[in-house]
Amino acid sequence: MSDNIRDQLLGLGFKPAPKPERKPEVRRDGRPQGKPGQGRPQAGNKPVHAGKPSHPGKPGQSRPQQGPRKPRSQEDIDLAKAYAIRAQKEKDERIQAEQAKQEEARLRREARAKLDELIKDKGLNDPNADIARHFPYGGKIKRVYVNADQLKALNAGELGVLQQNGRYLLVTAEVLAQAEGIFAQAVALKVDPNAPADADPYADPQYQVPDDLVW
Repeated sequence: MSDNIRDQLLGLGFKPAPKPERKPEVRRDGRPQGKPGQGRPQAGNKPVHAGKPSHPGKPGQSRPQQGPRKPRSQEDIDLAKAYAIRAQKEKDERIQAEQAKQEEARLRREARAKLDELIKDKGLNDPNADIARHFPYGGKIKRVYVNADQLKALNAGELGVLQQNGRYLLVTAEVLAQAEGIFAQAVALKVDPNAPADADPYADPQYQVPDDLVW
């Protein structure tokens, strides 16, 4: 039909025939096919993936990029080695000092135990002695009470004085020599009989110790 005839018919009140409705095309799997262009990502729109973000951190913050590390110079390496060697040496010295201290304490305990066994029931102290025999020991002036005979024997080197748990014991020269071989620090007074008479100012029983001197 030409356009002139169609226009005349439309002018007389005739309506154009309706166009047939287009059915959607069906895929082989039975699902209707969408319009061309649907389902494809448009330019500028990135698909959204569920799950963890590709970069850790807070949203909107980009991970700082670290530049290449500067290689260490030979001088820095040698200095680090020197510090490590020194630190290890100081550590070894501390360990050795602590071990030596512990060993010394162990030997002292064993020596004192042997000394206690040696001088058991061998003290010659007279409970009625009234003569104070002074002597230097441990940086202070100490004293032990003796009788007249013990004083002579002590000044002659026939007797000696041992320190045991804060007490001062009179013992024979033989016991004193044995004790010195076990624990020399316990020997409080050992008189040399061949020494001059004035070598020991405390040998005279008339010697008076000042009142302000602590012993």
